[in-house]
Amino acid sequence: MSGGVDSSVAALLLSQKDYDLSAVFMRNWDTRDETGTDIGCEWEKDWEYVRRVCARLDIPCSMIDLSTQYWTHVFEPALQAWEDGSLTPNPDVWCNREIKFGVLMEKIIPSQGKWLATGHYANVLRNDHGRPILYRASDKQKDQSFFLSSISEESLGKTIFPLGRFQKQEVRELARKSGLPTALREESMGLCFVGEKRRFNDFLSQYLKSKSGKIVDPSGKILSTHDGLWRYTIGQGAKIPGQSERMFVVSKNSTKNQIVVAPGTNHPLLFSKSILVRDWRWIWPDFSIPSGFPARVKIRHHMSDVPCIVDQIDSVGTMRITFIEPEKAIAPGQVAVIWDGEWCLGCGTIAKTYSAADTTS
Repeated sequence: MSGGVDSSVAALLLSQKDYDLSAVFMRNWDTRDETGTDIGCEWEKDWEYVRRVCARLDIPCSMIDLSTQYWTHVFEPALQAWEDGSLTPNPDVWCNREIKFGVLMEKIIPSQGKWLATGHYANVLRNDHGRPILYRASDKQKDQSFFLSSISEESLGKTIFPLGRFQKQEVRELARKSGLPTALREESMGLCFVGEKRRFNDFLSQYLKSKSGKIVDPSGKILSTHDGLWRYTIGQGAKIPGQSERMFVVSKNSTKNQIVVAPGTNHPLLFSKSILVRDWRWIWPDFSIPSGFPARVKIRHHMSDVPCIVDQIDSVGTMRITFIEPEKAIAPGQVAVIWDGEWCLGCGTIAKTYSAADTTS
């Protein structure tokens, strides 16, 4: 339980069935670890809500501190990617695999007969052979199968998603009718270690040094300077004085420490016709696809999935995903997730993009 309305209602629904329930609150980050003060301890507020909900539902609860594991397995790798400058990582996807459905599950489900339930909007179905299948939630606006795409089949098989068939407004109403303290609590947005009221670049500047470089146009003409590649991402607007049209980041070169910008929101260099994806993870480890496999893909949670063709390049998890129509603002380091209809198959990390403006690749 996170202290939000979704995990609270998940607990409510399970409490109405014949389960032997206990709740666990996972502490991953403490602002005091950064500042050395007692100011802004967001996890303490969440923990208080968990205790209040559990008291209401008569469920025992406990807290587990996984901040060290989170730092080692999620934050440090993400920080290295940001420091590289050319990459835009997605820590939330890997947090689910490494921490929530990894370390946490190993600690609280050491034997058979125990399950982990969360407030994610997703569904777990079973095929004819009893293997678990990750399916989209009924509420397509809230569906979180994107963030769950990296978890293993073993973990998925021991997981329950009580909210998979509900709409968000139904969840709110259930919480209200049941008098849950979290019924009107606002949703948390963004990375868990940043918090809603903090600027992302201000946060990263505590860990990454500024490194000035050039901002150039596609021809190499110097237009301005920057103080760190990690401060920009592909598709982001770049404020450059003296330009007649607003400029947008189309690529980043960590070797030259350069940012390339182009005018307008629809410049050809902003679009990719295909991507190379490495470290691919199928939810089913023995899953395989034929050459030219038709699928649906997302590279950001809030985008609509789009049709694509997937080709496996080698046996060590390298895939090429070709879009039916070029896609905009794709950054290396982001996660590409594919579905076969409603069935989420797996994901990988984008290593390279192929521009729609390049006729040779």
